[in-house]
Amino acid sequence: MPSLDSNIEYLKGVGPQRAEVLKKELGIFTCRDLLFHFPFRYIDRTKFHKIRDAHNEGEQVQFRGILRRLETLGEGRARRLVGSLRDETGMIELVWFQAVQWLEKSLVVGKEYIVFGRISEFNGRFNITHPEMEEVAPVSGGEPATPSSGGSRSFDPVYPSTDKLTQKGLDAKGLRKLIRVLLDGLAPAELPETLPDYLTAQYKLTSRREALYNIHFPANQQDLDLATRRLKFEELFFLQLRLLQIRTRRKDSIRGFVFSNIGDFFNTFFNEKLPFELTGAQKRVLKEIRADLATGKQTNRLVQGDVGSGKTAVALMTMLMALDNGFQAAMMAPTEILAQQHFTNITELVGELGVNVGFLSGAIKGKKRAAILEKLAAGDIHIVIGTHALIEDWVQFKNLGISIIDEQHRFGVEQRAALWKKNPAGPPHVLVMTATPIPRTLAMTLYGDLDVSVIDEMPPGRKPITTTHRNEHHRLRVQGFMREEIAKGRQVYVVYPMIEETETMDLQNLMSGFEALSRDFPTPQYQISIVHGKMKAADKDFEMQRFVKGETQIMVATTVIEVGVNVPNASVMIIENAERFGLSQLHQLRGRVGRGAEQSFCILMTSFKLSAEGRERIQTMVRTNDGFEIAETDLRLRGPGNIEGTQQSGMLRFLLADLARDGQVLTAAREIAMRILEADPNLAAPEHVRLRQHLASEGKEARVWSRIS
Repeated sequence: MPSLDSNIEYLKGVGPQRAEVLKKELGIFTCRDLLFHFPFRYIDRTKFHKIRDAHNEGEQVQFRGILRRLETLGEGRARRLVGSLRDETGMIELVWFQAVQWLEKSLVVGKEYIVFGRISEFNGRFNITHPEMEEVAPVSGGEPATPSSGGSRSFDPVYPSTDKLTQKGLDAKGLRKLIRVLLDGLAPAELPETLPDYLTAQYKLTSRREALYNIHFPANQQDLDLATRRLKFEELFFLQLRLLQIRTRRKDSIRGFVFSNIGDFFNTFFNEKLPFELTGAQKRVLKEIRADLATGKQTNRLVQGDVGSGKTAVALMTMLMALDNGFQAAMMAPTEILAQQHFTNITELVGELGVNVGFLSGAIKGKKRAAILEKLAAGDIHIVIGTHALIEDWVQFKNLGISIIDEQHRFGVEQRAALWKKNPAGPPHVLVMTATPIPRTLAMTLYGDLDVSVIDEMPPGRKPITTTHRNEHHRLRVQGFMREEIAKGRQVYVVYPMIEETETMDLQNLMSGFEALSRDFPTPQYQISIVHGKMKAADKDFEMQRFVKGETQIMVATTVIEVGVNVPNASVMIIENAERFGLSQLHQLRGRVGRGAEQSFCILMTSFKLSAEGRERIQTMVRTNDGFEIAETDLRLRGPGNIEGTQQSGMLRFLLADLARDGQVLTAAREIAMRILEADPNLAAPEHVRLRQHLASEGKEARVWSRIS
């Protein structure tokens, strides 16, 4: 019998041809890959339905009854075998289009059968096409009849498969046979226990070997539940154990610059220049950051907060801590618009402090760029704000102490790593920020090795944005409302999901929308700006500045304005084809208004027909302004792998665990892992030898980027 690490072709029943298809279609290269190719659902063969209850089309059902009729109808390709199955509650038709001759000889009218298949409807009557038939053999002595196979009914696993696999006999049934051969032949040493005995006993977890057998071949729902619970826990527990080990080792091994002073820059700004009172959440997060920076250990902290919660103020005050200790600070944003916005705001805030703020992007060339680079290298620029241009090799700092990365999920891991290398004397501290609220389970997974701060309080006096749902019937009313707001001196965003029409997607698009609005809001009474990603940077900036200055009343745009646009006078956000946007993106777009003292509005325009998921997204936006509640709904609807910015994370490729549903398991796994590492940081105790061995074997393939967040 081959081992788990053997090539799959050496498993009995596979061979070179089937192995090639398994590799190409499912990525199954070894016996281990096959073992961990889990079913995605199960057919409950222990449960029998009554025929009178068969009224859900598409449902898989199992009946037990007498075959009452069997006849062949039609000719040629239309030839079919039709039968009737009756139980004490009614009758249902059975239809076969293939193997008609063989079935005519095999099936016997008047005998009792177990019938399994999917309900379909034809001409107002329910039937089962190509059902599985199993004869119930009579038993002497008055005992009830039993299936002729003699086997007990069970939960049949159904595996992901493809047409090419089916052609090679590797449909769900074929894969079941191979996995049973594999499991029956595995020696106990091939499936060692990975958890300490005290852990499995304390939390009543089934053994690993039993769990792997029962995930494929459960005898009943209880066995399946126990197997699933064990394997989900193991998956999440070892992930958290690895992340927490990484965090501990980083803190212990990577020295950081000590920011021990809180001096003139910080104190003068806080006491004299800060134009508003900090919220309690901002103060709490600043204390957490300040404590980090004084430890002498390199800081890696995630700061997350909803749109408008005040992350930029926290970032600026953190950079001033660096300046007070003789270091430079850098802030990197994903778009030129956002970087320019930060530069303008921060320059204005620190104007009289003697802080030199520089701006660097790919659009800055020639002598202007050379002058900025020279000042950075000499230390004459204290704070530099820019785009990914900051990570280029030609950008050198004199003494970079902290790197702040805004909307960090928009940068690749290697891009973030490049900033980490900008000080030859040692790694700068790293603060990563996101205005996309992250569900707690996702944060524990994606950023489980980081320290996390949450700004969960909005500045006082800010009015909640009123969100409404409208469709094409309401178009004239919406335009009337736009005119009312513009008459009050306010401005309006109108956002479209596309730039030009495509043949495949029937969307209201930006260009036709711009033309329609130009007719409905004619010059000279109204002025309209247009911004999209295909424009040249200079043209985009020109249009954006016209809107910022109030020279235009309406901004027609794509999602290029999702981040980095701060126009307090804009009070209305209209999102066309809102059903085409994800929840987090809708929330980000809504956050472009509500930045001034006046009441702001978000109008979600959709088509008349909405899917159930689309309707729930829209209803969620109308119901709440809470970004964290929205993020939890987004996670539940779309799953972690589809949430923006998470696709790059290999940590989300779970075999069984589901972050949208398994939050309690994840929380328990993390707490248990923390307790174990607090008591035994190196897992050196005898009872933790299994943990150590499993981490070593699983860690060979892992490439960890956690040191740079």
